[in-house]
Amino acid sequence: MGFMALALGYVQRFCLSLAITEMAEQRHHTVYQDANLGTVCPDERSFGNTTLFKKEMEFDWDEKTQGLVLSSFFWGYVITQMPGGMLADLYGGKATLGLGMLFSSIGTIITPYVARAYGPEELIILRLIIGLAQGPLYPAMSRLLATWVPIEERGRLGSLVFAGAQVGNVASMQLGGFLMRYTNTWTSVFYVFGIFGLLWLIFWFVLIYNHPNRHPFISSKEKQYLNRAINAVDPEEGKLSIPWKSIATSAPVWGLIIVQIGHDWGLFTIITDLPKYMKSVLRFSVVENGLLSGLPYIVMWLVAMGSGFIVDSMLSSKYFTVTCIRKTFVTIASVGPALGIVAASYSGCDKVLAVASFTIGMGLMGTFVPSLKVNALDLSPNFAGTLMAIVGTIGCLSGVIAPYIVGIMVPNSSMEEWRDVFWLSAAILIATNLLFLQYGSGNVQPWNEKPNHQYENSDINNENNTISILKPL
Repeated sequence: MGFMALALGYVQRFCLSLAITEMAEQRHHTVYQDANLGTVCPDERSFGNTTLFKKEMEFDWDEKTQGLVLSSFFWGYVITQMPGGMLADLYGGKATLGLGMLFSSIGTIITPYVARAYGPEELIILRLIIGLAQGPLYPAMSRLLATWVPIEERGRLGSLVFAGAQVGNVASMQLGGFLMRYTNTWTSVFYVFGIFGLLWLIFWFVLIYNHPNRHPFISSKEKQYLNRAINAVDPEEGKLSIPWKSIATSAPVWGLIIVQIGHDWGLFTIITDLPKYMKSVLRFSVVENGLLSGLPYIVMWLVAMGSGFIVDSMLSSKYFTVTCIRKTFVTIASVGPALGIVAASYSGCDKVLAVASFTIGMGLMGTFVPSLKVNALDLSPNFAGTLMAIVGTIGCLSGVIAPYIVGIMVPNSSMEEWRDVFWLSAAILIATNLLFLQYGSGNVQPWNEKPNHQYENSDINNENNTISILKPL
């Protein structure tokens, strides 16, 4: 259910990125080279003509307007992560996540009506509301995982759940492309994905519980094991006082925030703008665009699942510390995409080479799932929701800025302009990773302690960084 939550959330979040290529006009250029506009690839459908194939679009929105529409989701997304994380830690992740997805699904369904009836300004407001609804998604899910998943299983189970985001990206690109092609309308993606979200909610509210002690379908033995291995507070029984000062002055928290900024910049730039690059520069059709724009996320999902098992195996071997493992896999997730997107920008009009570079580079970003995405659980299981909210809120500021900056940097959608965009993303990815290597950690932090309890030892022995289990005296 967690996997499906993230998959549907990302489908509803990014299906507009593909749909907008069929909603609004892209700038038109000469086929090969213009001294002022730059290079674009020839459109094979134009049969050698000197002008590009044109299709009448429904909306006359320039690149700047499209950038605002695409980025507006993140304006709302950053606002509700903090309150969503606090609500998840205090009252549980079930209702916090479920209600958010309810409003997101309804907003997705009414997107075509708002765009047609009111225009881009009102669509921006609707997308902002959908962002507000999805803000609690990651914090609430992190709180549920921190309550249900022992550290020895966080690699593979965290990968399974968080990899739903990659599947959502694939579905929004590939299924979205087929839907628009065979229904001959861009509106179908919003209706289908919104209705799927409402159907999923029925199962979510029936099957999901905030704490193992509350679940009626699992055995007493499993409940005892989870309570002993995780020892997380049941939000329905006790409330924790959030240690704001300790969190704000924690170097590992800031290391995580910084690398999240770099990751989100690279990821959101590709997710929101790769379909536009595929169409405006490489000249893919809508079906080709959907299939090939989604290919990097299929590989990313496979890498995420495989690396999750590798991470857990490394932890079980006792030869590697949690900190070492997290830093290694975060580095792969930063350097790999940086090299891949830069290589793609120098592939010229070689579509195969460009797609291969994007796919390999972004595929390697999958290693962030069992590293960066579960690091908040490492640092503080009891405040995982709040911590993920802090990290996500600050990190996703790049999601607000990136699409708008891209819109400004590529007014003509030429290859040279896009190359500058990819170089900027690569530099941000690598610089933020270096800071995480300096300040990041996999240790449970002292401020994670619960009130009115004493412990024999911490989850992670700071001297040798070996794993142990919390045991109340």
